[in-house]
Amino acid sequence: MECELKHIKIYYETYGKGKPILMIHGFMPDHRLMKGCMEPIFKNRDNYKRIYFDLPGMGRTLGSKWLENSDQMLEIVLEFINKVIPDETFIIASESYGSYLARGLLLQRPELIDGVLFICPLIVPLPEKRKLPLEHQILRKDNKAISNLSKLEAEEFKESIVVQSPKIWERFRDEVLSGLKIADEDYLMKIFENAYEFSFKVDQLIKKYDKPTLFLLGRQDTTVGYQDAMEIIESYPRASFAILDEAGHNLQIEKENLFMALVEDWLDRIEYSLMEKS
Repeated sequence: MECELKHIKIYYETYGKGKPILMIHGFMPDHRLMKGCMEPIFKNRDNYKRIYFDLPGMGRTLGSKWLENSDQMLEIVLEFINKVIPDETFIIASESYGSYLARGLLLQRPELIDGVLFICPLIVPLPEKRKLPLEHQILRKDNKAISNLSKLEAEEFKESIVVQSPKIWERFRDEVLSGLKIADEDYLMKIFENAYEFSFKVDQLIKKYDKPTLFLLGRQDTTVGYQDAMEIIESYPRASFAILDEAGHNLQIEKENLFMALVEDWLDRIEYSLMEKS
């Protein structure tokens, strides 16, 4: 489906009915990254309306010349929310750059958001200022998993994944690489190089966000790291923080079972919190 906003059309998909949960993917992939890891969780939870969408320049949403910074990207997400779920409270599941946008939403509309999931969250937008592991590590090698891949695929897999297996490759190909291949890279790199950081301090919340939150961090994540997230922990008094070993920037794939268990717990906490409030 397409959502027609004032200056742009946003591609999105919805599944189920009930409490809206907005899925915000990272920079360059598309909605399939979130759909691949989140939909299995809702096989036994039919009371959620899952909203997956492609950010501008990614997936099936075209970029636009007027949209040239993260401030405007956030404005688009807010406009999309107002159009698709007007006057409703909702929860957010986000990954990487999507988590940066999610914190922008928290700063502007905290009263509407009943819980947030941050997967490998981008905390510090400028790469040179991030605290990162010194080098990428592959902790579980599987030559069989890469033996049938093209040279380019094998290189992409080796550079991105900490734990190798045929199943992890298939998920990485279908959920992450598929979006990367169709992203408008030239357009997005202009944003990345010139205006990736908000013009405001996104982590200076006026007051602490005291609703169920989950931070999932990869111990071997060389893209955004894990240490910077610890700097904002006190702003989230209801947050669980999990730093997972054998996990890089795709921990939702590499640590599938643990990921699902922790997300289930987060949803349980949200449901209890909402029940107490009603």
